[in-house]
Amino acid sequence: MPRARPSVSVIIPNYNYEKTLRACLASVLAQTHAPLDVVVVDDASTDRSRDIAREFGVVLIANPRNRGVSAARNLGAAAARGEILFFLDSDTALHPEALANAVDLLEADPGLGCVHGVLDPEPLFDDGPVERYHALHAHFWRRRAAGEVRTAFFALGAIRKEVFERVGPFDENLRDSEDVEYSGRLVRSHRILMTEAIRGRHDDVDRLGAMLSEQYRRSQLLVAALGQMRQGGLTANRPLGVLAAALTLPTLLLGLLSPWLLLVPALCALLFACADPGLSRFALRTRGPGFLLFFTAVHFVLHQAIVLGAARGVVRWLTEPDFGPSVRRRAATTATTTAATTTATAPTSPKTPV
Repeated sequence: MPRARPSVSVIIPNYNYEKTLRACLASVLAQTHAPLDVVVVDDASTDRSRDIAREFGVVLIANPRNRGVSAARNLGAAAARGEILFFLDSDTALHPEALANAVDLLEADPGLGCVHGVLDPEPLFDDGPVERYHALHAHFWRRRAAGEVRTAFFALGAIRKEVFERVGPFDENLRDSEDVEYSGRLVRSHRILMTEAIRGRHDDVDRLGAMLSEQYRRSQLLVAALGQMRQGGLTANRPLGVLAAALTLPTLLLGLLSPWLLLVPALCALLFACADPGLSRFALRTRGPGFLLFFTAVHFVLHQAIVLGAARGVVRWLTEPDFGPSVRRRAATTATTTAATTTATAPTSPKTPV
């Protein structure tokens, strides 16, 4: 008799996602491998999210105050009863076989600590060209990097509960890039697989200003992720493209010296447009030449948000001890305590008479 699949707990952090939560929960309950339990951690939503969760009879944990996605995932993991924890964002709907495939992959390879998936190139709810841009880009770079990786993304990802408990909880000081920090700890002892066998359809921001604001905020933590990136962590954008975008606007000032020097920013812009030919071909093939022009323009503006956010992050890293992973705060506290102890126990020199 074949061994039964391990039990799965689906953990869904949520904050004001009434628009997508119903589709998310419906997709979980339609899985070919039914979860043992579904835990929705509502992070002090002000919309109808909690009422929607109650419609599905899930375990609902209602935070009295907003604590961020890391704290919500940790609460969900503590309440989960399954042998495998499947973390799913509340703005994502799973393909029906996602849980079964995740479990089978983890069962087939004991050295595999975590498996996570690839998003569809179409949004969950199509609200316009900005959202189409984001969905297409998010799908492409994940699909291109599919295989064994050094970064896990828990928008749709599974991890053995024993591994999660051994590695430790998500860093609750982080509301962005918490996946990257967690991956840095996880990869020391376990392998990570990103695979198209786990698929989901994601609903993203549909307004350019909101998307740029989100990217600016998230990019501030790139400084904390540099070590992980140098060791082969996943990146969504080509470094050459980021560099070319960063140089394009500042070099426009060269035109004040000579109109001929405007060739420099023009060449930078051309270099940006050619930095990721695979992505450009995919956008062209998927939605045509008109969308490719739109895609490239939005992609360029998004890179400006990345550059500005990263610069702001460096400043915050140098001036704010509480910014970034909790390990920085602990190190600063330890250093302060050590210095104070050293000062308190140092021998006092006798006073020299005047």
